[in-house]
Amino acid sequence: MGKPLVAIIGRPNVGKSTLFNRMTGSRKSIVGDEPGITRDRIYGDVDWRSGMFELVDTGGIVPDDEAIIPANIFRQAGFAIERAKAIIWVVDARAGITPLDEEISIFLRNISKPVFIAANKAETKRVEEEAAEFYKFGFSVFPVSAEHGTSVGDLLEAVADAIDMEPEDEEPVSNEIRLAIVGRPNVGKSSLLNKLLGEERVIVSPVAGTTRDAIDTDLEQDGQKFKIIDTAGIRRKGKTVEMAEKLSVVMARKALERADVAVVMIDAVEGVTGLDANIAGYAVEAGCSVIIAINKWDAVPEKETNTVYEFERELRRKMKFLDWAPIVFISALTGQRTERLLSMACRANEARNFRVPTARLNQFFEDDIAQPRGGSAPAPVKGGFSRLKVKYITQGGIRPPTFVLFTSGGGGTAKLHFSYLRYIENRLREEFEFFATPLVLKERHKPGRERKP
Repeated sequence: MGKPLVAIIGRPNVGKSTLFNRMTGSRKSIVGDEPGITRDRIYGDVDWRSGMFELVDTGGIVPDDEAIIPANIFRQAGFAIERAKAIIWVVDARAGITPLDEEISIFLRNISKPVFIAANKAETKRVEEEAAEFYKFGFSVFPVSAEHGTSVGDLLEAVADAIDMEPEDEEPVSNEIRLAIVGRPNVGKSSLLNKLLGEERVIVSPVAGTTRDAIDTDLEQDGQKFKIIDTAGIRRKGKTVEMAEKLSVVMARKALERADVAVVMIDAVEGVTGLDANIAGYAVEAGCSVIIAINKWDAVPEKETNTVYEFERELRRKMKFLDWAPIVFISALTGQRTERLLSMACRANEARNFRVPTARLNQFFEDDIAQPRGGSAPAPVKGGFSRLKVKYITQGGIRPPTFVLFTSGGGGTAKLHFSYLRYIENRLREEFEFFATPLVLKERHKPGRERKP
């Protein structure tokens, strides 16, 4: 039995995201004074009375607004309500009943599901008493303060009584791949997610920066589970004027830190930019496996037959540090080659978890590092004035694969030259593949004994 879903709805700026964060004990939803910050559905788990249910935070409902984004928000809320077992309708107890609340009440009375009114911002006794006016809608009313947590427990008790919660110990152990979709604003991240899911889960619009929150979405294909993290478009901090976009930069980088594989999306029409390289660098810093997806390829006019070759050569020139990352040319709009991404992510995840058997690693050392007659080969060092010998190599960890080179000689201060480390990395990739995955090489130095004159 899956976890039952409870949806939080309401008009903009009544405190839905604050209540969501309070109930889930997280900061998945961005909170601020600007109305309409939450635009997509954000999911989280709520533990209560030794049970668990899933909570979804929706964008503020503005059904009479003709703008693209508010209209999409209303549709997103409708999707969540359709699946939900119960509804938490958040209202502003300070502001009292508004015409939009009247409209929402008519909508909720026609859905035949348990509805609980969270009369938020009831920090004082006077406001708590005034919240009683919401009883006119015919639903249970709970004066709460999402910011301070006042009476939220009473609300949770009522919700738990109305649904069948899944016991915590029945939750299956997950073997999912965490896949982050990252890139500059408006490169098609949400469109790609919707294409992979086969449903309209995330708002898509031509307005740059539509997605502000990092959203976790579950997907299963051919028995493999994925948790896809669609992140907000990353902009340089100096250009992120709105508070929500500044927070999105932080949340996107946090999303990469908990991802296994990152799909770095690049706009084929605009070409590779310095910011694309920075974003890819964030993924490498986080230790993610990386797949480069060149989106909107269907919109690029084919001037010559080697257009793909020219684009890839320019990308490799600007992202030399990602010469190991595979490139796939896609169209999130039409679905062209998007089906390859999940299989590539599976292959990348397998590589990042691969531990080289000791016997094979020892053979690699003998063939590529040690001299055939025994002992250790001298290795180039920084400065060129000392000599180091690599005594042996071990694998120190996975996710990403980490190798330790044990050296001796060189007076204790010398370090292996970058070119030599690059040679070892390239040979490791050739020998053991490590598809789409960064490798970490570390040095451990053991000073040799000084000769006495």
